[in-house]
Amino acid sequence: MSFTKLPLIEPILKALSAEGYTTPTPIQEQAIPVLLDRHDLLGCAQTGTGKTAAFAIPILQILSEQKLSDRGPKPIKALIMTPTRELAIQIGESFAAYGRFLNLRHTVIFGGVSQHAQTQALKAGVDILIATPGRLLDLMNQRFIDLRTIELFVLDEADRMLDMGFIHDVKKVIAKLPSQRQSLFFSATMPPDVAKLADSILRKPVKVEVTPVSSTAETVQQSVYFVDKANKKRLLIHLLNDPTIGSALVFARTKHGADKVAKDLAKAGIQAEAIHGNKSQNARQRALTNFKNRQTRVLVATDIAARGIDVEELSHVINYELPNIPETYVHRIGRTGRAGNNGVAFSFCDAEEKDYLRDINKLISRTIPVIDNHPYPMGSAPAVADAPAPTNRPQAKTALSDNRSEHPRSDFRNGNRRRFGRR
Repeated sequence: MSFTKLPLIEPILKALSAEGYTTPTPIQEQAIPVLLDRHDLLGCAQTGTGKTAAFAIPILQILSEQKLSDRGPKPIKALIMTPTRELAIQIGESFAAYGRFLNLRHTVIFGGVSQHAQTQALKAGVDILIATPGRLLDLMNQRFIDLRTIELFVLDEADRMLDMGFIHDVKKVIAKLPSQRQSLFFSATMPPDVAKLADSILRKPVKVEVTPVSSTAETVQQSVYFVDKANKKRLLIHLLNDPTIGSALVFARTKHGADKVAKDLAKAGIQAEAIHGNKSQNARQRALTNFKNRQTRVLVATDIAARGIDVEELSHVINYELPNIPETYVHRIGRTGRAGNNGVAFSFCDAEEKDYLRDINKLISRTIPVIDNHPYPMGSAPAVADAPAPTNRPQAKTALSDNRSEHPRSDFRNGNRRRFGRR
């Protein structure tokens, strides 16, 4: 099926064509007609399925067909709430791209810096607001944001929202929304607490589920290396010395671990940067830009920070440390092998992580092939001083602060995007 077969208006089809998109993904094909018919929607889809466009496109069309004022303050009609600033920026870019030929305005708000540019954009009026919970509540309390005019509400990455400890903030926002609204709820996983939250938000929703979270893409070649913790650094450098590895996203379990891996790689002459919540907004954006532009070959990330990373033709994902939540493994390796491209996922497993590997194999219903022929097999590590200190096994869920920052308002009109303020 092509986008032209969906009931989309010409300005959106024109924008999709300009972006080079001709065929909707399965979740887009299923969700767009449902949303245009004004049903609530429960979407369960893993990373890389195209879910952002699945809700951005119908929201733009619904609002464009209303009689909206060309000038003066505009009441907010659509609210998209997402857990991280990287995701908020990514969603904002999608609205700008698909709405470039529409007379609609959007802004992205999140905390960490001055709110001045954000409040100026809100005062000028926006149709669509993309926000993280903390800054949204801050500006609501300061009366810069009134949610009484909201007609469309999207809760994106709901499972990650709960993992990050935002459940109370989410409930405070929902309490301020009009009861008469169209609600969209997206989550990669659907544990009981997430399902309970969905039930409290949605009314007779249509459920769209694409690629169960327990499955991994056939385009990703997976393998595991058994290696002592003290030798992980050496094995990583050994693998990255292979020039056929064009770009690699390396996952560490902690912020400190991500920094250490990036420094070790840099010392070995491998271009690498780390990205996590403790980095400044400028540092995070610079690292992302450098990685996307191929100026940095290796990006070392934590799981939370990586949710905002969308890099075309990423060749390799490397699990320097296995995740203690098996579903996270699926999300991680879903960063490569997208859009029909082939990808490679390497995983390092030390003695303390064998239980994690067993849980991952059970979830994906397969045994990941083991690579035995490498220079640092398990049991070969000497007792060296630079071996990383042992850490406690992390809990399944960790409450994190909302690392937010500012993003300028985009105004898409007649194909032009005007930006106000500075990042």
